[in-house]
Amino acid sequence: MITVHHLNQSRSSRVIWLLEELQLPYQIVNYQRDETTRLAPASLGEVHPLNKAPVVVDGDIVLCESGAVMEYIIDQDEDKRLRPEAGTAEYYRYLEWLHFAEGSLSLPLITNLFMQMEERGGTQAMDGYIAKEIALDFAYIESTLSDASYFAGEAFTAADIMMTFMLEIAALQGILEGRESTKAYLERIQQRPAYQKAKSFG
Repeated sequence: MITVHHLNQSRSSRVIWLLEELQLPYQIVNYQRDETTRLAPASLGEVHPLNKAPVVVDGDIVLCESGAVMEYIIDQDEDKRLRPEAGTAEYYRYLEWLHFAEGSLSLPLITNLFMQMEERGGTQAMDGYIAKEIALDFAYIESTLSDASYFAGEAFTAADIMMTFMLEIAALQGILEGRESTKAYLERIQQRPAYQKAKSFG
């Protein structure tokens, strides 16, 4: 059985969500962030040296990194659900968005979050760069969701799970304002029972 080492308010909620969607058996070991530093406790580092979530353990397999964990879990599903058939156009769209979440999108979005925590005049070089990247990324997201129901096409996939976490961070920053297709998508996704079950773990 897969064990999910779950840190509250972290990317590991994606893993629980995926397992709930697939109805695969799993167990959870819960960890709480330090209230002052917001960092994971040292005990998580005893499971994986990066001391980050998500981490899953399945027999001899100890795996970190959200995208890799998603792929591993789908591989354990007999029908390989929530991943388009390899070689199809939908499959490559799935791969693009699966990696886009933690590749192109993560850096400007998380950097913008940190920048909002300090007083800035908007004149620093980083301000302009991050604003440009966010505008570019979210124009692409909005265009995609204007033309399709989900990121990989007309079927829900694990790429949607990967992207939703990032869209929620964007929503907290006010980035989704005026991007109506993206906002509507996020609201619809958040109604999924498996999503709501995963969020109940904190």
